[in-house]
Amino acid sequence: MTIEYIRYRIEPPAAEFEAAYGRASRALAKAPECVDYELSRCVDDPGSYILRITWTSVADHLRGFRGGAHFAEFFAEIEPYVRQLEEMRHYERTAVAGVGASVPTLYEWLGGTAALEHLTAIFYVHVLADDLIGPLFAGMDPDHPRYVAMWLAEVFGGPSRYTDERGGYHSMLAHHLGKAITEPQRRHWVSLLLDSADEAGLPADPEFRAAFVGYLEWGTRLAFTNSQPGAHPPQQAPVPHWGWGVAPPYTPA
Repeated sequence: MTIEYIRYRIEPPAAEFEAAYGRASRALAKAPECVDYELSRCVDDPGSYILRITWTSVADHLRGFRGGAHFAEFFAEIEPYVRQLEEMRHYERTAVAGVGASVPTLYEWLGGTAALEHLTAIFYVHVLADDLIGPLFAGMDPDHPRYVAMWLAEVFGGPSRYTDERGGYHSMLAHHLGKAITEPQRRHWVSLLLDSADEAGLPADPEFRAAFVGYLEWGTRLAFTNSQPGAHPPQQAPVPHWGWGVAPPYTPA
């Protein structure tokens, strides 16, 4: 992906400029080459605007979008402001990226390692007594619930102990290879863990549970695929880091 930044100098009042881009954005929303877009106004200098558009590639922007069906609609709206452009360039992301501490991690929100160890202790008691998924865990290491809590802690933004002490992604992958997990087993695993989350008192707010369920669905579907006979998944990958997704944590006023 590539990021295009377009800087404008717009003399106030700028309401029509923003309205024009509001109309032009309909063309961006329909363009398959466009990933996302955002128009920002400078607080310190209200006549300064930056439009950020993420494109699938430079070529897709310059040849695909500009040569495609949606460009005419887009340009018709913003043409009156072309002469007020100060910059229009493409940028690529670097390795310098991250998030600040204003939004808690899922790990912090759910209560940290103690909450996850409480969850997995409850969960695996139910697992071992379950006729459908219990056989998958026959001969389970007594420390397995604690190791799963370590994995979940790292996934949800906590300490990297699973990578540092347990071998990271490759170690987790090895637990699933050749298991031939069935879809009913996968689905029941998720359901049983969600019941255990209720029993353990994990946060029940919709935003947290949506993110939590999202990871469980994603992770168990990968585990299901990787466990099938003849599967050859990548042996090395980073531990996934799961965030809030589209819904940030809800905090009442």
